[in-house]
Amino acid sequence: MQPRASWMDSDLEIFQDSIRKIFERELAPLEERWIENKMADRGIWNRLGGYGLLCAGIPEEYGGAGGTFAHEALIAQEQARAMISSYSINVHSGIVAHYLLNYGDEAQRQRWLPAMATGECVAAIAMSEPGTGSDLQAVRTMARRDGDEYVINGSKTFITNGVHADLVCLVAKTDSHGAGAKAVSLIMVETRDLPGFRRGRTLDKLGQRGQDTAELFFDDVRVPADNLLGGVEGMGFAQLMQQLPRERMLIAIAAVATMERAIAETLAYVKERKVFGKRLMDMQNTRFKLAECQTQASIARVFVDDCVQRVLDDRLDVPTAAMAKWWTTHVQCQIVDECLQLHGGYGFMLEYPIARLYADVRGTRIYGGSNEIMKEIIARGMD
Repeated sequence: MQPRASWMDSDLEIFQDSIRKIFERELAPLEERWIENKMADRGIWNRLGGYGLLCAGIPEEYGGAGGTFAHEALIAQEQARAMISSYSINVHSGIVAHYLLNYGDEAQRQRWLPAMATGECVAAIAMSEPGTGSDLQAVRTMARRDGDEYVINGSKTFITNGVHADLVCLVAKTDSHGAGAKAVSLIMVETRDLPGFRRGRTLDKLGQRGQDTAELFFDDVRVPADNLLGGVEGMGFAQLMQQLPRERMLIAIAAVATMERAIAETLAYVKERKVFGKRLMDMQNTRFKLAECQTQASIARVFVDDCVQRVLDDRLDVPTAAMAKWWTTHVQCQIVDECLQLHGGYGFMLEYPIARLYADVRGTRIYGGSNEIMKEIIARGMD
């Protein structure tokens, strides 16, 4: 059994137990229907708000729960443990809400954060484009200033929460004569009844099939110039670099919880499954493979818990966050693969949780910055 993390206390343990029950008893049973429909019901966001699962780390003055990153970490962990991937609280609360909190002015915070906390407003962040993934300096979506408005043209793809999103934090170029990082800005786009804005298809994915991942299109879309985050054009890339470590930590936290769930599922299976007259668990290969998986998951847990403490102490650096993201998602895929193998033919059947985990985890090595980009970030920090 893992020792209690340094950042945990009795109040957080009560919080963890409460949200674990909500995810397991109230929300996990709905996941199969959402997978079949390729998205969760829109009303689930209001339900999540009612449970207090949205904007947990946002101050109460803006409608949030007034918690810390520890509360957001536990929500990410328990959602992953419950194998629910059909909506992204991480994107909504852990990412977009904090862009508003850190870079929005008072009017922007008051306008959007309370509605995000209740689930009335669903948020997404639009970075990736059809020809641009991890290279955010190369985005082509343009936001041209025209008086008191920005006129936006471009397209985005792989947008999590994209179908339901009422508010999109858009990564765009605001300087048609500029290039690279200094031309990138973040603009908040309210999508409801917005002329020129349209959603493309809900993308059909290998895993996380209940997640409403979508294409977004902007054709002469006009938004108020006041929707610019930070008040000054060209600050977007710096804002992204400051906040992306938070996103990467939430991915790493979920990866560790998934490792632990995969091991638990497999342990239960091999204790029941008999081959050649004996339990799979009694065979040395099974025991050694599970021992290797448990060791890797334990190391990952200690590392990620240390990183969470660094976030709480405001001392998590960018390279360490990159290490946590690439390594945990890489090990997660290895562990899930080993656990599937121990299930034999049943591991290939979608009725077994390990099969869905196998498909769901593969994307984690890509989004949030591909693992190859993470290694580049680490290497630059070593120069």
